[in-house]
Amino acid sequence: MIVTRKHLPRRTFLRGAGAMLALPFLDSMKPAFADAKIAAAPPTRLGFVYVPNGIIQSNWLPKAEGAGFEFNSTAKALEPFRSQTLVLSNLAQINGRSLGDGPGDHARAGATWLTGVHPKKTEGADIHSGISADQIAAREFAKHTQFGSLEIGVEAPSLVGGCDSGYSCAYTNTISWSSPNTPNPMEVNPRVLFERLFGDPENTDAASRMAALRQRTSLLDFVKGSVDRLETKIGTGDRRKLTEYLEAIRDIERRIQKAEEQNATMKIPAIDLPLSAPEEFADHARLMMDLMVIAYQTDLTRVVSFMLAREGSNRGYRAIGISDGHHDCTHHQNDPVKIEKTIKINTYHVQQFAYLLDRMRSTPDGDGTLLDHSMILYGSSISDGNRHTHTDLPLALIGGGSGKLKGGRHIRYAEDTPMTNLLLSMLDKADVRADKLGDSTGGLQHLSDI
Repeated sequence: MIVTRKHLPRRTFLRGAGAMLALPFLDSMKPAFADAKIAAAPPTRLGFVYVPNGIIQSNWLPKAEGAGFEFNSTAKALEPFRSQTLVLSNLAQINGRSLGDGPGDHARAGATWLTGVHPKKTEGADIHSGISADQIAAREFAKHTQFGSLEIGVEAPSLVGGCDSGYSCAYTNTISWSSPNTPNPMEVNPRVLFERLFGDPENTDAASRMAALRQRTSLLDFVKGSVDRLETKIGTGDRRKLTEYLEAIRDIERRIQKAEEQNATMKIPAIDLPLSAPEEFADHARLMMDLMVIAYQTDLTRVVSFMLAREGSNRGYRAIGISDGHHDCTHHQNDPVKIEKTIKINTYHVQQFAYLLDRMRSTPDGDGTLLDHSMILYGSSISDGNRHTHTDLPLALIGGGSGKLKGGRHIRYAEDTPMTNLLLSMLDKADVRADKLGDSTGGLQHLSDI
């Protein structure tokens, strides 16, 4: 075999008819004669996946500490990822407490999870929280990626104004803050997210939407010529990777279009963006997760914040036989029926999260997988939804962290250790320097060792 110094640039795109498609990392992108480990080293990705209203701790938290723990019933879906899972207990968001401001724990939970800053109690435009950990990372990673970060969700935001005992809806609608006064909206529409990632000049009025459904061709059809030309320049292994990647893109397109076709004849109120999401929660969540994986895989972004539901959500989950609102169930007052319903919802959420982890683990990335080169934090900023407590938060950190995390353990820290210490450590392990975050007191020990 003749080896040349030619290689594909890391940021290679397929183009056609105005469409542009980023590529995953291919072996052909390694510079010839370069040190293989250095050339192939992929970036570390960060993910923050939020669930509202707390988690029933008796069914979430392992009873044993260290490496010998057993996953409790709610977290059983994480068992296949044991070797890359850290269950963390006794971390707290003290600034989620009232601190003299009275009720409003759900708003404070959303506002503090990634900031560690007590939010200003207001329903007006003078909202104030803190810069969130994802946005500190985004500022650094934006030097290298098309999008500094993505903020996505499954549940549509509440209206403007007050949502929780005198607190603005801004606090419950997002976990991401680019400045103390600027909350980042969560994108819940998969079509809008798809077009943000891959581009589409169409507008979103009803007539254009119906025309698009009749005339839309695949993004891949636009870039077909570019694909054909690229395949002549890459090896067999890269062709297989490229085929799998393009099939994933086409599957996402198909699922979005199916949802749009189902919704096209629905009478919906006039809104800025049409609702084009699957009706079922799991279908919607998994579609957004697949887009999240594609964004990581192509290095369009290295930071994603994902809300499975907005804080204080009262959504029902009929797919698992629960029509009662989630929030209502968490105010169980020790009613065993409501407790059992809450546990079922908690478990259902973890099962959707496990889908994301499986997708990441099955996606090649350099000398490993996306999950090997990621740190994905899952949890809530409330522990007991019945009492609105913000201590001993339900948290799990999953992924290899590019070799900087040692999973397979349940680590119990000193009571009321700031959760922001964990966030600082995640930033540090992703090579993002931050001296302080909210109420942090330093980095968190034992993530890499016993």
